[in-house]
Amino acid sequence: MDYPAPLWLPNGHFQTIYPAKCIPKPVVPFRRERWDTPDGDFIDVDFIDGAPGQPFVVLFHGLEGSSDSHYCRALGKELLDRGWSGAIPHFRGCSGEANLAPRFYHSGDAAEVDWVLRRLHRRATGKFYACGVSLGGNALLRWLGESQHAAEFVEAAVAVSAPLDLARGGEALGRGFNRLYQRMFLQTLKPKCAAKLAHFPGLFDRDAMLAARDLYTFDNVVTAPLHGYRDTDDYWNRASAKHVLGDITVPTLVLNALNDPFLPGVHLPRRASPHVVLDYPEEGGHVGFATGRMPGTLQWLPRRMIHFLEGGHSIGAPQSAPMCEA
Repeated sequence: MDYPAPLWLPNGHFQTIYPAKCIPKPVVPFRRERWDTPDGDFIDVDFIDGAPGQPFVVLFHGLEGSSDSHYCRALGKELLDRGWSGAIPHFRGCSGEANLAPRFYHSGDAAEVDWVLRRLHRRATGKFYACGVSLGGNALLRWLGESQHAAEFVEAAVAVSAPLDLARGGEALGRGFNRLYQRMFLQTLKPKCAAKLAHFPGLFDRDAMLAARDLYTFDNVVTAPLHGYRDTDDYWNRASAKHVLGDITVPTLVLNALNDPFLPGVHLPRRASPHVVLDYPEEGGHVGFATGRMPGTLQWLPRRMIHFLEGGHSIGAPQSAPMCEA
């Protein structure tokens, strides 16, 4: 499935920002459950209840995302229309309520992905699929690669706009117009961290956290030490999904636009497991992929994902979008 980029969205920034901020999101009546975690915390999971025997799709959202993110609503609407079931697990602190434990979430959170998927798999009465977007896509790929054959209770997977090389992506976000995206993330991350310190004084350096002007500094103060990494460089290296693409045994689509401002195409991996399809369209932005005349629609991305999950995951099957296939 080729991505037909609209002429009225001329570059990666427009293709990233406009779908997220300007295209009306479909209404999806999610049903929420709260789960207690093994370490005394909780996560909130939003469900779409489909017909018995139909496929079940899990979607992990991106950095500071939620079930209200445009890509979650778009996929949710597609699942509703098909009578499929779905679940959007919220990473800790992303469901509208602060989590209880000192930890938050991070790009290499494979253990959390494992716990969530195994619990959700028990509910599936049809085929069971896993998807992830941006940070959630990287975390899903880390789990797939680290688990290898143990992940094969998932029948197929899709990662969209995953920051496969966190260091190169971090460098890109620190330059020029891209700093806008960093500021957007920090505007929500910093208040969460300040609230966390009220419950866990001394957890990290408050002044250094508030002074952070980029994700590199923020991750050095908060994310890396809080989740067992030495520093940002250690975190960005060890958590990057590029290292495990060759170990994945589940049929997996990795969909990244070459003009994604979060990870420019020059840094995208060109080799992966024979079970992985690397699909790199020329355009699409970061989790954008709007189509049609103004004001545009969000339908292409969920349909591309479902096309792969339904059977477009046969390696060697015809794919019209430019891709690299190991």
